[in-house]
Amino acid sequence: MYIYMKTSSEKQKKLDIALAKLNNLNLNTNLKENLQNLNNQKNQLEIEKKEILNKYQELSQEHEKIKQEYENFKDEKKGEKSKVIEFSEKIDELNQETDTLLEEIDKWQM
Repeated sequence: MYIYMKTSSEKQKKLDIALAKLNNLNLNTNLKENLQNLNNQKNQLEIEKKEILNKYQELSQEHEKIKQEYENFKDEKKGEKSKVIEFSEKIDELNQETDTLLEEIDKWQM
């Protein structure tokens, strides 16, 4: 019976060692798979980051272009407004001159 127990005990130890090695193999395989998955995800995120940065650059350039167009538009409107004011002032001057001339004509007719 002692031999049987010794053999059984040795078999149990060998079986435990084999299971531990199998568990290590599974862990290593899972670890490798997880690392590969993480690496794939990292690569995908880097691709997406590049795409987002490119889109950001395009939008920034477009923003600057629109901003410049807006400034030009404001300047044009300012110029038009000053021309309208200048035109109104000229009309006022002509009205005053006309009034003065009419007064002079009235004086001469009396």
